[in-house]
This record gives sequence, structure tokens and C-alpha cells, in this order.
Amino acid sequence: MQIFVGLGNPGAKYAGNRHNIGFMALDRIAADHGFGPWKAKFQGELTEGRLGGDRVILLKPMTFMNLSGQSVGEAMRFYKLEPEDVTVFHDELDLAPGKVRVKQAGGHAGHNGLRSIHQHIGHNYQRVRLGIGHPGHKDRVAGYVLSDFAKAEEDWLDDVLRGVSDGAAELADGDAGKFMNAVALRTAPPRSSAGSEKPTPKAPEAPAPAPEPVADNRSPLQKLADKFR
Repeated sequence: MQIFVGLGNPGAKYAGNRHNIGFMALDRIAADHGFGPWKAKFQGELTEGRLGGDRVILLKPMTFMNLSGQSVGEAMRFYKLEPEDVTVFHDELDLAPGKVRVKQAGGHAGHNGLRSIHQHIGHNYQRVRLGIGHPGHKDRVAGYVLSDFAKAEEDWLDDVLRGVSDGAAELADGDAGKFMNAVALRTAPPRSSAGSEKPTPKAPEAPAPAPEPVADNRSPLQKLADKFR
């Protein structure tokens, strides 16, 4: 068994925030893979299902971001799991919008949700880093992550969420490479070979043949007369 955790803040006010992309990822996985209804448990919302041959718990902590670790730690202890059985989906400022990376263990890089999880289960869990880009200055970060995705970002966001869902079974099976391939097929699909071929240049058209000269059958006297007309 594994736990997939999505990070975000509860309530309609935050539903479209960049900070809630982890919630969005779990919602898409649950919908696409036939998980049951969400239930209140472990200070969060939880649903259970299967991804490929693996039994997986999807957990969205409802504690607000800064206390996410309380919910994760409680669920992990209840199911007698180890940190290595936990995968956390979260927003990542240090990746461009639409980029996705998988990372095992490591620091929290100032992310308050990860910081809280570190405090409750340690650092040796897997993360799926979902790039949202950086606003350009650290003083703008709080407002940026708590603002909604713009209309212009909807296409790449949908591609990312679909790709994450497409590769969820491979991720549960421990194959991060195949998971990333599934994401890439949505976010950076290969160009068709037909579209990449250069058009064959057309052969230059042969010049039209010059008209044949018309024979002049006039008599010398007619030619002289025509000259003065």
C-alpha cells in the first residue's frame, strides 16, 4: 500500500490557487481511475483505490498547508507505512510552469507544506514537483502562490494534470521514468514525422518555346509599298 498526498488549502476560496495544484492532481487521478468518494479522515479528505496492481490511498490534508504533516503522519502511522511509501504532489516555484520532476528525499526548500511533513515523518519520502514558475522576487511569492491560475495558463495546467493521471500507475509501481514519459506525452508531444518533413521543391518550369517566324511571301514591290503606308 502507498499514500499519495496532494498539498493545498481547504475551501472554495483557495480551490483555484497555484498553491493547490497538489489537490488538483489528486482530484484528476481519483476521477480518471475510478476511486471511491472522498471521506473525512486523518484531518483530511481520503479516498482509496487501485493504480495498476497497487492499492493506493489518496490524501488531501485539510489542516491548511502549514500543518500538512499532522494529517500525513497520522495516516502513515495508521496504515503502518514508512516514509518511502509516501509520495507528495506539490507546487514548485523553482520549475517553470508545466514542468514536472520526481525527487526522492531531500530538503523542503522553504515550502511550508513540505517543512511540516519533514517535522512529522522525516525527509525520506518521494515528491512530485509540479512547476508553477516564480514571480521574480521573494517578496511577491506569498501573493503569487495564493493567487489563482490565470486563464492563459489553463491549457498547460490541464496537460500537466492529465499527464500525471496517465502515469499514476507507473509511479505507484515505482517506475518514475515511465511516469515522466506519460507526463511528457501530454506536455511535450513528439512532432509527427510528416509535419517535420520539408516540402519537396518544385522543378522550375521550362520556358515556353519561342514562336516560329512566319514566312514573308510578299513581292519586293509589295514590301516597298507597305513601307510607306
